[in-house]
Amino acid sequence: MSALERASVAVIGCGLIGISWAALLRFHGHDVIAWDPSDAARENMAEAMEHPLAQLRELGGGQTATGRFSIAPTLQQAVRTAQIVQENGPERLEVKRALYRDIFAAAPTDAIISSSTSSLIWRDLAAEAGTDARRIVTAHPFNPPHLMPLVELFAADDAVRQRAAAFYRGLGREVVSLRKDAVGHIANRLASALWREAVHIVAEGIADVEDVDRALVHGPGLRWSVVGAHMGYHLGGGAGGMAHYLDHLGASQERRWASLGQPALTEAVKEKLIAGIGAETRGRSIQDLETARDAQLIAILKAKGGLDV
Repeated sequence: MSALERASVAVIGCGLIGISWAALLRFHGHDVIAWDPSDAARENMAEAMEHPLAQLRELGGGQTATGRFSIAPTLQQAVRTAQIVQENGPERLEVKRALYRDIFAAAPTDAIISSSTSSLIWRDLAAEAGTDARRIVTAHPFNPPHLMPLVELFAADDAVRQRAAAFYRGLGREVVSLRKDAVGHIANRLASALWREAVHIVAEGIADVEDVDRALVHGPGLRWSVVGAHMGYHLGGGAGGMAHYLDHLGASQERRWASLGQPALTEAVKEKLIAGIGAETRGRSIQDLETARDAQLIAILKAKGGLDV
């Protein structure tokens, strides 16, 4: 299966992430067969995909989805002909392992089982899979997957990882590969480290929630949308680049590291965070905030250009 061929993809789990994946897959011409243990989730899936599909059409200049879509009454029927199984089950190890047992029993023997997990690691997911473990890939997307291009991959079998990477690149995704299995992959570890300090700043009374968020969005966050952390410091070193930065400013960086906090989510800290985000939202609903976020994400993606949605 090349990245460009029409594939049969089983989407297991029809929640927020599954809906987003299914829309992206259909937009790129793949046939999606979806299943969820919830009757309501299965019945809602087709209608729920309309919004992300509309966003993809906007990004793609009016291009329409060409992939077929169907709902399977059972997991076994969903995966029976699948080349890729995109698993989006709950973040509970026992649930995912049970799903894998059923998938291995029914799916083709060369199908890749790709997990959207954000908190579990490959070695735990694959611990009971025996020889089928090589087919499991962790493929962590950033939410919402149809708009956020990042996919973080880990697989024990390099050939399987390469097949999965080619597939996701064919969906216009930016694929990064972990060399070592790690909790939180790459991006969530970075995001968690930053939020830890954001919480510390609020807990210590250095700044309130809204000003912390504004500082990030209008400062490093804007720069990080075009260059990463390492490249940012390389450019910060001027003509001498990273070597100059480390020689001349490395000590000051270490002093900042030493001052970073280790906050605890006590009741008092949680109250500060909840009150602070309440002030920042100014009464806007989650749906309103998501709509505003997505509109700005689409504008940023268009401005950056060159991204194959």
